[in-house]
Amino acid sequence: MEKFSELQKQEIKDLKDKIFILRKESLNLRFQKSSGQLEKTARIAQVRKQIARIKTAITSKMKGKK
Repeated sequence: MEKFSELQKQEIKDLKDKIFILRKESLNLRFQKSSGQLEKTARIAQVRKQIARIKTAITSKMKGKK
């Protein structure tokens, strides 16, 4: 899991790619949870928080450009 300061150094395109990957992972984790195959349920919360961090970094970069 990356820190917010590390995310701010990356470009917006890279951050959007990471969000796409994390959303796919989130979908897979939810399917595994519903079918009873998921062992590490805490990973769902970690993925959601990481997506939120990335979105916040994107927003701060967009505001900084204006």
